[in-house]
Order: sequence, then C-alpha cells, then structure tokens
Amino acid sequence: MRDRQYDGHYDVRGSGPLLLIIPGGAGHPMGLEGAVARLSERFTVVTYDPLGLSRGPLDGPVGDQRVEVWSDRAHRLLGSLLPDGESARVFGSSSGGIVALDLLARYPQRLRRVVAHEPPSIGVLPDAVRQHAMITEVYEIHRTEGVAAATARLSAGLEGRSWEPGPHPASTAADGGENTRSTPDSQGAQNTPMDIFLSHVLRPFTSHALDLDALKGLSSRLTLGAGRDSRGQLPFRTASLLAELSGSDFVEFPGGHLGVLQHPVAFADRLAEAL
Repeated sequence: MRDRQYDGHYDVRGSGPLLLIIPGGAGHPMGLEGAVARLSERFTVVTYDPLGLSRGPLDGPVGDQRVEVWSDRAHRLLGSLLPDGESARVFGSSSGGIVALDLLARYPQRLRRVVAHEPPSIGVLPDAVRQHAMITEVYEIHRTEGVAAATARLSAGLEGRSWEPGPHPASTAADGGENTRSTPDSQGAQNTPMDIFLSHVLRPFTSHALDLDALKGLSSRLTLGAGRDSRGQLPFRTASLLAELSGSDFVEFPGGHLGVLQHPVAFADRLAEAL
C-alpha cells in the first residue's frame, strides 16, 4: 500500500520514471523552471518544497532546520507517490544534495539512483575546522549586518577568495542553490528564502555528519557532481572528496554552483545521463 499521509508541498510535472528534485538554499524551487521543463520530457518530475516557500512568505517564527527532518518528509512524499515495489531517482543540489545523501543512507529501498550536486558537507574536508569557522562568521554577519554582507562573505568563502569587510551589494553567487535576485536586502526581511537559509539552514546542514559507511555500501547507486566552473572551490572539493570516500561516480556539470540556473537545458541533459 502507498503511504498517502504526506501533506507537504510539492509540484508534479511530466511523465515517465519518477525523479524527485530537492532544491538548495532553504528549499525554494525558484529558478528551476527551465531544468524541470527539460527533465519533464523524460521523467515525472516531483519538485520538493520542504517549507512551502513557493506559496509565499512563511507566517510566524522559523527554527533551525534539520537534514533528517527534510529527508524524512521526502521519504514520506515518495511513499505517497510511488507504486508498491517501485523506486525513484533523486537529484539534490547544494543543501538539497546533503538531504539527498541522507535520504539514500537511511531509506535506500525506495531509491534507484541519487545524484548530489556540490553538497557542502564540509566535515569531510581536511580543513573542516577553518571552514566551519567561516560558516559561523557568515551567520554572525547576517545577524548583525544583514543578507547582502553575509552573502558576500559566503561567496568569498565558497570561492576561496580573501574577504574584506565593508559595504557589499546584493549578491546572487552563494545562495546554496537558490536565486536571490528577488530577495530584499534588509535586516528586517525575516522569513524570506535567503534569510531562512542564512539563519536556519546553512549552519546545521553544513555541520551534518553523513553516514559514510552506509553510502559506501550504496556507491553503485550514487553519483557526486560539481560544476566545471567550481573547480578549486569549496563545493567542488566536498563533492569530489565525498565521491572518493564513498567509492561513487563523480561527474562534472555545466556552470558553477548555480549551474542548474545558469545552463538549465545543458545541465538537465547532463543530469539525465547521470541518472
């Protein structure tokens, strides 16, 4: 029997084998339309929206998010959609890639193939302590100076650039997988996708400890990916090292960390090959 108890937020498009997409950032699927349209020519594309941000700003306070909670909800969603005995393909980017890896480690029986694009699981890096300190600095800058300054600091950290504190224009380069161009820069702009990402997703997700032993045993179903333009940057390093540690395939995608937004058709075609 299918589990029909899932009452969360998702969108379904296309026909064919089921492909679950887990967006990055705070889970808002904005900017994914081009890739979803291309993928829906070959798959039934289910776009997961764990917090329901596509329906508008959230009412009330938002607490720190947990990877396990997002993957538990994704598992229930798959149970509500998959016929008995069938399994799904999963793609997750950035913070969504961390969820996809946790989903595979904990619920492999419903997954046929998982592609995780640039998951920032910085705990596997040899310089993890320094990178965690950078993430903490981003959090504090966001708390005291707002979204634009924190995003600029995060961009520098992900790209390995030196950081010079000071006034910074709004940036779209380091949102963990979501488009920030529509996000106002305001310390009072609470519960926008970028605010939620910087306040409640970035720290708990990047510090989440993956079950590498489980992933090693499932390496034949796992592909790690990174953008060609991300070579040498932190998300590329985590993806390539995770592939090495788990014994999984590693593929390069068009563009950089936001390649799925920058090159939607080429990215979707490369993803379809990896799946």
